[in-house]
Amino acid sequence: MITFETSPEKYRHWRLETGKEGIAFLTMDVQEDAPLKPDYKLKLNSYDLGVDIELADAIQRLRFEHPDIRAIVLRSAKNNIFCAGANIFMLGTSDHGFKVNFCKFTNETRLAMEDASMFSGQRYIAACNGTTAGGGYELALACDEIVLVDDGNSAVSLPETPLLAVLPGTGGLTRLVDKRKVRRDRADVFCTLAEGIKGRRALEWGLVDAVIPRSKFEAGVLQRAQAWAAKEDKSKGPGIKLPPLAMKISGDVIDYEDVTLAIDRSLRTATLTIRGPNESPPEELKTIHRIGADFWPLRVFREIDHALLHLRFNEPEIGLILLKSMGDLQRVCKTDTVLSRFSHDWLVNEILLSIKRTLKRLDWTARTIFALIEPGSCFAGSLLELALAADRSYMLNSEERDVSVAVTPLNQGYFPMSNGLSRLQSRFLGDPQRTADILAAGNPFSAGAAERAGLITFAVDEIDYEDDVRVAIEERASLSPDALTGMEANLRFAGPETIETKIFGRLSAWQNWIFTRSNATGKCGALTLYGKPERPIFDWKRT
Repeated sequence: MITFETSPEKYRHWRLETGKEGIAFLTMDVQEDAPLKPDYKLKLNSYDLGVDIELADAIQRLRFEHPDIRAIVLRSAKNNIFCAGANIFMLGTSDHGFKVNFCKFTNETRLAMEDASMFSGQRYIAACNGTTAGGGYELALACDEIVLVDDGNSAVSLPETPLLAVLPGTGGLTRLVDKRKVRRDRADVFCTLAEGIKGRRALEWGLVDAVIPRSKFEAGVLQRAQAWAAKEDKSKGPGIKLPPLAMKISGDVIDYEDVTLAIDRSLRTATLTIRGPNESPPEELKTIHRIGADFWPLRVFREIDHALLHLRFNEPEIGLILLKSMGDLQRVCKTDTVLSRFSHDWLVNEILLSIKRTLKRLDWTARTIFALIEPGSCFAGSLLELALAADRSYMLNSEERDVSVAVTPLNQGYFPMSNGLSRLQSRFLGDPQRTADILAAGNPFSAGAAERAGLITFAVDEIDYEDDVRVAIEERASLSPDALTGMEANLRFAGPETIETKIFGRLSAWQNWIFTRSNATGKCGALTLYGKPERPIFDWKRT
């Protein structure tokens, strides 16, 4: 089973050093004999999922544990090599689903870096001291600045198309033209040059931000990091520690403190039950800081995030996630109000940003999502966002038992989707006034009121509820998982297109398709034969 819990003292491939002047160094030193699976070696600072799990952890810890850090230098411990990208032999020996999920996780990690830069004032500088190829250059593209050593040999490259018959699958193409604004014709040349582009031309074409001779490289990178650090806010207080999540695994059930994940293999479903806070939220900011990682909103969404990753990588045949909640609705509302009131504080801001990233992870998860709103549910505010993210929601309409949902200040754009809109705005693209009306309405919403407002899909009476839900689950389980993945991804991201929607909606979809084609992964495909003496044999038909 793939695990996602780690910490700096357990890292095998990265070193995290926090120094003076608000600068940290995140050093990539991939151990080639420590892959996630034993059938390949991680040569030339190439990475696999295990390497990226550590990177994702470091990015998260820098935000919560080291808020005083304002610039992070991403560098390599290898001579003349920054990063050779995703390990090709890992990709070649992995099944299709793993390849796609690997690309998705790597995308999410890169986006977390950009999110930290935009909202947490932690700027990333890629110190490319040598070969920077494929996913290595894509990692650099996620940084605020790319500095390339000017030694007549070191180049940046995206060689996937000419060498592997695939695409730069972690957002490289999109960041090249949308983020760095590289001209399309130059990008076309660059993406078909296996050897890449060096020095002054890389700078002229906008592929890097600076080129520095090797003799002055370290000093030049440090100077640029100091300049970035000097621009950012220095007033943040001490960080908080992120301890390992408490969890107990018993058969097909994982119990966290506030979340339970239960697998039903016969139905191919997973029930994700979220428990609301046990007590009223603290009223003072200093108490939130003292509670730290045990503050319910941070803890519960860390647990949800972990459960989603577990489902992605360890339970590929589970096709339907059933979202449930249990707890006091008003207590969730009060907690959300406290978060909104103190959102100016760096720690509360980071908690809100962490919730946003977890909700996006749910949006990007290639599983059907149904929300079941039943007696004792507490789908309010931040937890209501889970139900709004679902493909469908079923709410019990009972005259005798209280079943309600509620909006809070946090539904007013605190958790934008990849399209830049809130989930309410995305839901009511055709009727924008509906969002304002819902936010202005009194709480809570009964089943009937929620259905009329458009907050849920179905309000079902007690006689029919159990049968209707059962039939919906069984019907969904009978449909093609491939067709459902395509359908859901298209329907979830209505509205404006952004870099994120392009990466997950367009690039990831095409990468998914290309990975199934014989030109890449067939018996004589380029990815299959990489490193072997045989040449790939292509089917030349365009489709």
